[in-house]
Amino acid sequence: MPFPFTQICRILGHDGKPDVVAPLVKRTEAGAPYCREPKIEALLGELEALPHAELVARCVITNRSDPGYVPSECLMYFVRASRGDNFDAHFERLYQVLALRVLRALPRGKSAAGDKTLVSLRDTNIREIAFDRFKVMLAEDRQTPSDALDYYEIRFDGAVANLRRDARKKVLREESRTAPMEFDEETNEFSAEIERAAGSFDLPDVREFEKEDFRSRLEAAIDKLPPNQSRVIAMLLKDVPFDSKDPDVMTIAKVLGKSEKTVRNYRDRAVAALRAALREDGDR
Repeated sequence: MPFPFTQICRILGHDGKPDVVAPLVKRTEAGAPYCREPKIEALLGELEALPHAELVARCVITNRSDPGYVPSECLMYFVRASRGDNFDAHFERLYQVLALRVLRALPRGKSAAGDKTLVSLRDTNIREIAFDRFKVMLAEDRQTPSDALDYYEIRFDGAVANLRRDARKKVLREESRTAPMEFDEETNEFSAEIERAAGSFDLPDVREFEKEDFRSRLEAAIDKLPPNQSRVIAMLLKDVPFDSKDPDVMTIAKVLGKSEKTVRNYRDRAVAALRAALREDGDR
């Protein structure tokens, strides 16, 4: 593996800073190389000439309108380039500034009261997942340089936004797996969203699954249901209708002596429980 450019400069007696800004190596789908904006490229050339202490002093400026402000794209470049300096203190100072900029762009996740608690917890999880991912990417880049972080030197804010978006998707997926079913105790019904989801689950189609393992898991899950729910599922599997205008047709409502609405509530609860049970078994 070739020496990093900064080490070559030091060996040759220079001040440890390269005379040329290292180009990006990532390419677009069309094969064109990633290029920094001209103003960023020019500023990098100017900042390269600064001593470490002065560079750090410039990087800690947070006011973007300040003439001495260093754009995050440039800061990212110097953090990555410091891998060849053999000067960990310099990296640590730059990294601390970079980390603060990333964190400022992520949800704060402050504790909140009332119905904002879930949102606060969600924001906290998004913040942690996104920042952990960033740290891992940076650590990997420092160990073995790659093009994974090149976009941060082109559109830093956009790259962090992508990081935040991916973390949010991950958190929402996890929430959907663990969130309890929304049930209204006053009306004794599930929410309209849950009812629609349950209603779309065609239980008779379960018979199309030929796998013995699936059938055994389904039967075990049905056995664990409350009696009325279990009876509703059993009759649905035998194509017994919920209700009928024909007085001669046997229906689930007649068998149970319940209204159609009540029977559908039993169905909704049962389907929700079966889905959760089968999903839990499948994850094991």
